[in-house]
Amino acid sequence: MNDIADYQIISSIYNSANSVVYRAVNNASLQPVILKVLKQDYPTPAELTRYKQEYEITRSLAVEGVIKAYNLLPYKNTLAIVLEDFGGVSLNVLMASKQFSLSEFLVIAIQITRTLGKIHAANIIHKDINPANIIYNSDTGQLRIIDFGISTNLPQENRTIKSLSVLEGTLAYMSPEQTGRMNRSLDYSTDLYSLGVTFYHLLTRRLPFETHDVLELVHCHIAKQSIPPHEIDPRIPQVVSNIVMKLLAKMAEERYQNVLGIEADLVECLARLDQTDRILEFTIATHDISDRLKIPQKLYGRLVEVAILKSKFKDIIECDPQQRHVRVVLVSGYSGIGKSALVRELYRPITEQRGYFISGKFDQFQRNIPYLAVTAAFRLLIEQLLCESQERLVYWREQILAAVGVNGRVIIDLIPEIEQIIGSQPPVQQLESTETQNRFNAVFQKFISVFCQQSHPLVLFIDDLQWADAASLKLIELTIAKNNPGYLLVVGAYRDNEVSPHHLTTIAIDRWRSQGAKIDNIILKPLEIDAIVHMLADTLSQERDTVTALAELVLQKTSGNPFFINEFVKTIYQENLLIFDRQQKQWQWQIDRIESVGITENVVDLIVAKLRKLPKVTQQVLRLAACLGNSFDLDTLSIIHEKSAPETFRDRLSRWYGDKHCLLK
Repeated sequence: MNDIADYQIISSIYNSANSVVYRAVNNASLQPVILKVLKQDYPTPAELTRYKQEYEITRSLAVEGVIKAYNLLPYKNTLAIVLEDFGGVSLNVLMASKQFSLSEFLVIAIQITRTLGKIHAANIIHKDINPANIIYNSDTGQLRIIDFGISTNLPQENRTIKSLSVLEGTLAYMSPEQTGRMNRSLDYSTDLYSLGVTFYHLLTRRLPFETHDVLELVHCHIAKQSIPPHEIDPRIPQVVSNIVMKLLAKMAEERYQNVLGIEADLVECLARLDQTDRILEFTIATHDISDRLKIPQKLYGRLVEVAILKSKFKDIIECDPQQRHVRVVLVSGYSGIGKSALVRELYRPITEQRGYFISGKFDQFQRNIPYLAVTAAFRLLIEQLLCESQERLVYWREQILAAVGVNGRVIIDLIPEIEQIIGSQPPVQQLESTETQNRFNAVFQKFISVFCQQSHPLVLFIDDLQWADAASLKLIELTIAKNNPGYLLVVGAYRDNEVSPHHLTTIAIDRWRSQGAKIDNIILKPLEIDAIVHMLADTLSQERDTVTALAELVLQKTSGNPFFINEFVKTIYQENLLIFDRQQKQWQWQIDRIESVGITENVVDLIVAKLRKLPKVTQQVLRLAACLGNSFDLDTLSIIHEKSAPETFRDRLSRWYGDKHCLLK
């Protein structure tokens, strides 16, 4: 490789799929540096933007333990980041030739944890903590965390199911929620799971799950328990093993909630080892109390409904191949009651069965577009398929063409992306309108059947059915008819308060039943006091009796609507009516003060009041985003915002309120 600007290349030290890392020296100052160069000769604009973001985040983290970024230089058609060189090598390289002693492990683990705490304090989620991204100089004891290429400064990210080949991060170290196959958003806790895998690897010299099957590895992360480190190596103290296993908890709320809690336990381990040459057991996580409000993402008060939904999925995968049938589950309730959150509880069982989950939603202001939600759902499916291996793409091409025959153009007209799999298809014969509709219905049913197999069942989630058009309701009816493809679960969600007995959706559902469709109903009611008490006790790390009075007030203010409950609790926190007392290390509140403030009991008014507190430029971006619908991309938003994408991103909403509002993808 040619030298870059004022730097002379000394040697190549790392080569990944996306970048090449070199040791180099500044020609003028003779200062040793690391050069990280994008590998592609002609990187895409998205890759260049991501590289610039990595540089900006790294440069902004002027804290001990994070690699220093000196400069971002153009090189041919790509970019090079100039980084600090302190003479270290990655832990994964060191592990290949060295077994760390327990004392060495604890010293390194404390440094990693302390640095990660500083990163989180700067409101950055790393998202790729692993031994390759931790550099250590064994002579000086210096340690640096590197590679902020996929890091984010958003406090929370919503994840959806995508092809495994496009997941961000290192899969062997990836948290369950980062796979997109858990009903959980991504927050700082994802780094703690990856930290646990890193500690596990350093201690045992093996990974918690060792398989070359990508889907099996994802399944292991979300569903299987790893062997505790002390059972692999009896020399590892039980308490150290307990720390690691707590970090590896599948549910984020069961892990450590604060990096300081991890550090305190590791420091205690090292102190005991230094004093007595052994680490006797002690109760871990006693200092693990977070001063940030963090409402657990698990569902409260929905055990029965989750069980029903999972049982219906189990029905379709265990049905007799000779008596295959589609199951339909209709989930109804008010807006914000948790319909979508309930359906996402299927992510884990779908992954276990190597199935596909696709979803689409109807729009109140786009009812004139036929098949809107169905089309959106199958476009998501095609996106997943296009990221699979070439061998699998050949398989899908053969299966789809065998199913649709000479009518491939019918599917392409509805889902243009499918042409990338099956290739260009000849025009179809022109027919009268009724015959054209009948042909479309028949071809679409054959198309769906390709994906509804016992080896890969399909779950189709259609949201906001109250806004569905007649053509879409008819298509769903044909899909769940007696000659259905089987191994298919259709889940529909709608606001039952917005449909009358004479509503188009109600009439369609009655017709489905009269034709023998197997339909189950789940009606979501507001949460009762016990569920709210449970949620607040978990959120505030308090006994249930302590939060009962607060829970009663929350119920009174929110009528038990889960979305409103979350927003109400966030509001009293933001208004300093819910405060963490650092001296007593517990949350404090005064019921009479919360009551006197007079927070609105209307969720719409509450959200509007929150939005009005945002900067004017952010409010304007939101107004424009609302014109695009319930989801959109940054490039489109930047066009109507009449600013560049980076400028639009800076003007974005800095704190998201969940899937009830716009989401920048």
